[in-house]
Amino acid sequence: MPVEMSRERFEDLVGEALDEVPPELLKVMSNVVILVEDLPPDGGMDLLGLYEGTALTERGWDYAGVLPDRITIYRLPTLQVCDTETDVIDEVAITVVHEIAHHFGIDDQRLHELGWG
Repeated sequence: MPVEMSRERFEDLVGEALDEVPPELLKVMSNVVILVEDLPPDGGMDLLGLYEGTALTERGWDYAGVLPDRITIYRLPTLQVCDTETDVIDEVAITVVHEIAHHFGIDDQRLHELGWG
């Protein structure tokens, strides 16, 4: 059975996960916003997070004047795969790290190798 959790509590957990990211990494994140949404655009329940933008490793001299990259953490799919609030805390932390890694140019294959898949 999925965990029930308010949007406010879920947003707090995303904030707590961000607080655990080393400050030196947060300092070099550039032009990115982190959001919480209930569902992915397609309404599916299999996507926990999504990075949309241009990774830091792909930005060239002509990268300017663009809207911020977006990291979105999806509340309802995350709650669906968790059995307890502790599971939600862990899953949110993994998803936040996973999507931040995409901002730094790390692909899914490498993240799975590192245990952040």
